[in-house]
Amino acid sequence: MEEKKSNLARGVFWGGQVQAAAFLATQVVDESIGLHDLSPLAAAALGRALMGAAFLALNLKGEDSVTLRIKGQGSLGGVLAQADAGGTLRGYVGNPRVDLPLNEAGKLDVGGAVGREGYLYVTKDLGLKEPYTGASELVSGEIAEDLANYFYKSEQTPAALSLGVLIDVDQSCKAAGGFIIKALPGADREKLARLEEWLAALPPVSSLACQLNDPEEMLRALFPQEEPENLTLESWRLACRCSRRRLEKAIISLGREELEDMIEKDGKAELRCQFCNKTYNFTKEELKTLLQEAAG
Repeated sequence: MEEKKSNLARGVFWGGQVQAAAFLATQVVDESIGLHDLSPLAAAALGRALMGAAFLALNLKGEDSVTLRIKGQGSLGGVLAQADAGGTLRGYVGNPRVDLPLNEAGKLDVGGAVGREGYLYVTKDLGLKEPYTGASELVSGEIAEDLANYFYKSEQTPAALSLGVLIDVDQSCKAAGGFIIKALPGADREKLARLEEWLAALPPVSSLACQLNDPEEMLRALFPQEEPENLTLESWRLACRCSRRRLEKAIISLGREELEDMIEKDGKAELRCQFCNKTYNFTKEELKTLLQEAAG
């Protein structure tokens, strides 16, 4: 069996003062475009959110998962991305064909599509009784800045993030990449200032993703004179966790009255998974069986 190619590299630097990760997500974003028939602008927004979700999930274990939800006032209609400890990603946007003029910099206007007013929500399901949800206000709608603000406001962790998606003329994903650097308590402030200057001098992260062949190269580009400690290479992929049984549970959760109304009026049900667009059909007899199950 062919070994999966790594697309994310992470490690620590400066004797454990900072944690960093780099993600080359070109294939993940390209598959998302095909799956959801995304416009270039929607692809850029969802691609950034999927990379952000992966960064939020880096320290998860077992069956843990994280959901990143961004709800702004823009015409994108919101974006949702999920990641789990097993390295799988999934997500969708409210309006997959959103289109706006390029922004003042001549780039896809992700901030305008998301909306510059609204909230970013991070829900972590760590196997406890209730998932934990944190929230922060949007800063720009560009997603990377909004996530950095979330880390600072909700988790009290200074972080530098960059997320970029480059769409080709045929509307496929030419390159997608991102990185996150989190400063841990006691990190050398002078080193952090020099790092900030270096990061500002680097090409856009989407350009780095075009130039570099693997995530380890990108990680090393962030710290060119340092050797990463505890270097880890990982393979993240797009995958859905939907199943017929999950959809059956969703129907049962509607309650007896709504189920009875569905059987009487429609005599069938058709449900579509928002993450993978797979359609599940239920006959009248199957709905009656679920009604019995709902009745206990």
